[in-house]
Amino acid sequence: MLQPAQPPPPPVGGDRRVAVLRTQDDVVGHLDEALRAAVRREGLDPQREVAAVRRLAETLVRDHDDRSLTGVVLPVADAEGVVAELVARVSGFGPLQPLLDDPTVEEVWINSPDRVFVARNGRHELTNLMLTDAQVSELVERMLKTTGRRVDLSRPFVDAMLPQGHRLHVVLQGISRGFSAVNIRKFVVRASRLSELVDLQSLTPSAALFLEASVRAGLNILVSGGTQAGKTTMLNCLAAAIPGGERVISVEEVFEIRFPHPDWVALQTRQEGLEGTGEIRLRDLIKESLRMRPSRIIVGEVRAEEALDLLLALNSGLPGLCTIHANSAREALTKACTLPLLAGENISARFVVPTVASSVDLVVHLEVDHRGTRRVTEIVAVPGRIEQDIIEAEPVFELRDGQLRRGIGMPPRAEHYERVGIDVRRLLHEAQ
Repeated sequence: MLQPAQPPPPPVGGDRRVAVLRTQDDVVGHLDEALRAAVRREGLDPQREVAAVRRLAETLVRDHDDRSLTGVVLPVADAEGVVAELVARVSGFGPLQPLLDDPTVEEVWINSPDRVFVARNGRHELTNLMLTDAQVSELVERMLKTTGRRVDLSRPFVDAMLPQGHRLHVVLQGISRGFSAVNIRKFVVRASRLSELVDLQSLTPSAALFLEASVRAGLNILVSGGTQAGKTTMLNCLAAAIPGGERVISVEEVFEIRFPHPDWVALQTRQEGLEGTGEIRLRDLIKESLRMRPSRIIVGEVRAEEALDLLLALNSGLPGLCTIHANSAREALTKACTLPLLAGENISARFVVPTVASSVDLVVHLEVDHRGTRRVTEIVAVPGRIEQDIIEAEPVFELRDGQLRRGIGMPPRAEHYERVGIDVRRLLHEAQ
């Protein structure tokens, strides 16, 4: 009687699973395990020593290809592609890594494991990426591992900064219906100076010159706009115009502000620990920054009662920059008057409104249109006058006929411009 064929024996001294690698998925899975074992054996930190992990992956793939010449194992179809996938699995963020590496992708979000979206040029796209619940949980855990932040049933939300500078936001299932919601906003550097915003047609040359002069003069500037309108990019570009001889302190929830400056200290908030202590709020950071001898203060964004501490700092003669969510420049001023009221019942509009009027000098408002183009739509001056509890504002630049054109307004504090040798009236006259 004929005996059934027996599978070939495994190679001497090799992994006994090698002989049963029948598909490319089996091959990649086996190499994945081998790479993780090698990383542990070498004592590498996979997220900080990516180059070393890549070298190990290349060696494993090359050795596997050499064994495939004997016919014992399947050859690798695409050696470079397999190395990239292995590095993404071990050092990166697995199936999301190609999206994070794609320079055209601005943001990635997961509504459910089978509905992964990206944003390109301000527009949303549904990808064909299909994940599992386990993969999503593993990705979130791996992302948070290097941030020092946590998410659990007692703290179902988290904001964190990934090693590449991307911003992570997670809402756990139970708060988010059905599945955990994950957002990764990539740090895409398209402009680091105001002149580069002009190249991107987000700003006109004359408006850029005016804003740069205003920063040098030490005016307090509020940057407003909706989500993904480019507020942080504008804040970075404005900050890049701060003279190098000044000391800058920035405070934000997670590190997003980036600009070249020789004397700059960046601070970020911290969530409470497992014992329920150790939380550092934005209000704490603003107060702490005033003890660090700043020449300028930058606040990434105000959303709540920390707006009061910012106003008090600006009202004391300390120049500053900040962003705020709003639909227009005038609504930004209204919101700046409302948020400080959240600080306590003893804070009244009779105090806040005049403080805002005397503290904020300019509001730069940005919008993103239906084509995904981000641009400045108005630059408003705040002369400090109040009429029936409403802060007066004058357009220095406004959008007319689809172009940012010179308005009728003049910025306050003309003496600040003169102090740094700038004739602001002539500068704006030439912009007409």
